[in-house]
Amino acid sequence: NLLLSTMALLVVARNGMLFLVAWEIMAVASFFLVTFEHERPDVREAGRVYLVMAHVGTAFLLAFFAILGREAGSLDFDAFASLGALAPATASALFLLALVGFGAKAGFVPLHVWLPEAHPAAPSHVSAVMSGVMIKTGIYGILRALTFLGPPPAWWGVLLVVIGLTSGIVGVLFALAQHDLKRLLAYHSVENIGIIALGMGVGVLGLSHGLYPVAVLGFAGATLHVINHACFKGLLFLGAGSVLQATRERNMDRMGGLMRRMPVTGLTFLVAAAAIAGVPPLNGFVSEFLI
Repeated sequence: NLLLSTMALLVVARNGMLFLVAWEIMAVASFFLVTFEHERPDVREAGRVYLVMAHVGTAFLLAFFAILGREAGSLDFDAFASLGALAPATASALFLLALVGFGAKAGFVPLHVWLPEAHPAAPSHVSAVMSGVMIKTGIYGILRALTFLGPPPAWWGVLLVVIGLTSGIVGVLFALAQHDLKRLLAYHSVENIGIIALGMGVGVLGLSHGLYPVAVLGFAGATLHVINHACFKGLLFLGAGSVLQATRERNMDRMGGLMRRMPVTGLTFLVAAAAIAGVPPLNGFVSEFLI
């Protein structure tokens, strides 16, 4: 409940200090959920990795809001939005701080290291909330930051496209090598966050070059994929939890014949897997097609 309430507070906060307090409580609450089975050494190690990465991101966000507050004379978002054109060097520095700070939560490569550790350790329904919703707060943060920094130069969009392509390709390659079901799904989150970053990059490039239909398609595809990924990834993690509950096993090499024993789980997992693969006419296809 604390995690859910702080995620809700994040997206309605209109002040940098309130935003950071909610961000920190969200990180600590999710840490305790990841380490729910703390008697296991691998769970404790996963919790440590997650906590370190969460606070690396927070350190960059502290610097981001401190510089913005100095420039605006206030920590209110309204003051940030009315700043006007910042000096190009200042705006670019703020963009990079936001990209690292929020990207650590979103799971951009190479800041994704906590994802394949935390998801296998966390209870499956917690993984569904974290992957489906919590990592998207990083995407929300980047989009909010873009509204504060004025007209974007083209290289911001190029950087987002490169990060998106890298995260997408690395996520798929690592996912293919996995035997652990939940670790596989964690790497697919990295891939899909890469797709969202790619869409944001296309949107920023469209804005910087005055190609507004391109910008609309990029941002619309990215934000729609945020919603779509929450639907099918939540369903996949809940399906993985159902399999784990029934078999006490996460190693896919030791599984077989589950469709006969668990037809409902099998059918829902199949639908979600087809959606994450971008098979038309399911929702994953629609947002990826826009991008």
